Parts: sequence; structure tokens; C-alpha cells
Amino acid sequence: MTTDLTVKQDSAIIEQVILHGNLAELTPGDRVIYYGRLCESMGLNPLTRPFEYIMLNNKLTLYARKDATDQLRSIKGVSIQITGREVTEGVYVVSAKATAGGRTDESTGAVNIDNLKGEARANAMMKAETKAKRRVTLSIVGLGWLDESEVSDIPQADVKVVTVDKNTGEIADTLLEQTEPAAVEMVTDAQRRKIFASAKQHGYTEDNVRDYIFKKFVKAHTADLTKVEASSVIEAIEKCELCS
Repeated sequence: MTTDLTVKQDSAIIEQVILHGNLAELTPGDRVIYYGRLCESMGLNPLTRPFEYIMLNNKLTLYARKDATDQLRSIKGVSIQITGREVTEGVYVVSAKATAGGRTDESTGAVNIDNLKGEARANAMMKAETKAKRRVTLSIVGLGWLDESEVSDIPQADVKVVTVDKNTGEIADTLLEQTEPAAVEMVTDAQRRKIFASAKQHGYTEDNVRDYIFKKFVKAHTADLTKVEASSVIEAIEKCELCS
């Protein structure tokens, strides 16, 4: 049963979120309440975890998972039509139009497909369509948030998925103790040379390497890898696991 105290409590929580935009500043209990009220306001089932927490530019916030956009389309009666597909300077762009209750909205999804071939190219093109559909869904229902298809495109130095206990609201991640995002070292030229030299030695083509990198890290080029990711690619090649 809703009481005046409950309303005041909810209002205070929402006010903090609006003013500061950082869910880390809420108490664990308030995070649980906010998450529940958010799902309730959108008609979403909180048990399906429609939203997940991320640390973005040192602020704890939420992003929408596939469960959220799928449920929202059903609940809000959102229909989507793909209105355009084009390749511009190696970037595949998909345009989507959403209609709900007499209102319309449009959005795009874009991915770099330059130098991609075969299955890697097909996967990238499907990702662009998924981005467009989810972005326009969130837009037409009034949620200007990231969806999970976009999180992987954010530089790793700026974003970190954070584990928050759904029952207690406790943050189970030490990242909140840091004042600056951890620096990420990018792949070296020596590592890139070793990747392709090792691939050739083990009978793999450059396309095999790019396909593996896209499937594993959703990245189009070796130049986009971090040092740690590059090391794991080299290890996979040497273990002949590239196409497994």
C-alpha cells in the first residue's frame, strides 16, 4: 500500500538521481527501490533484469538489455520498419522507424565493416540493424539510454560493467574505489606483426584472424585490440583454436 512516507522516499531518491546522475551516491537500499520503481513505471518485469549497471565516466548508471527493449516493444505496441541500408566510407548504416500510438521516431545503427568479409561482415551488418531497432525503441518510449549493443563500442578506459546485488543493492566491484579510470594499453606493432606471422605459420588466413577478432571482441581490426586482447589472439593461434 502506498503511503505518504513511501511517496516522499521515492521522490527523494529520484531527486538525487536527477541532480547527480550517479547511482553510486544512493544507499544500497535506495538503489533497489529505484530499480524497482523504474521497472514498474515502464511496465517491465524486474526479475528478467531488463537493466544492468555500468560505470561510465566514473558514474554508476544503467543501460538497457535486450530484455528491456523486447518487453517495451510488446508493452508499448511499438512497431519497427527498416527504412534504409547503406555503406558510406566503409561504415554500414541502418535506419529504423518506430511507430507507437500515432507517434513516430527514427534512429540509426552504424558499424565499421571496412575490410570485413564472410561471416564477420554478416555479423557486423546484423549488429547495425540490432542497434538501430533498439535505439529507436528506447527513443520512442522516452528512454535516452545506452543499450547493450552499444556498450561494447565504448572505449574500455571509460566503461566497466559493475555487479550490483539485485536483492541488497550492494556494489560488488572495487572499481568504485578508483578516482580515475584504469589506463588501457593498446596493441603494439610488434604484436600485430606476430599475430599475422603466427597465423601464416599455422595455416590461417588474414580473414580467419579478422573473423576471430570480431567474434571474440566485436572489433574490426587488429589495431583496435588492447595488449591483453592481442596476447589472447596470439595464444589462440598458437593453440590452433582460431576456427574452433
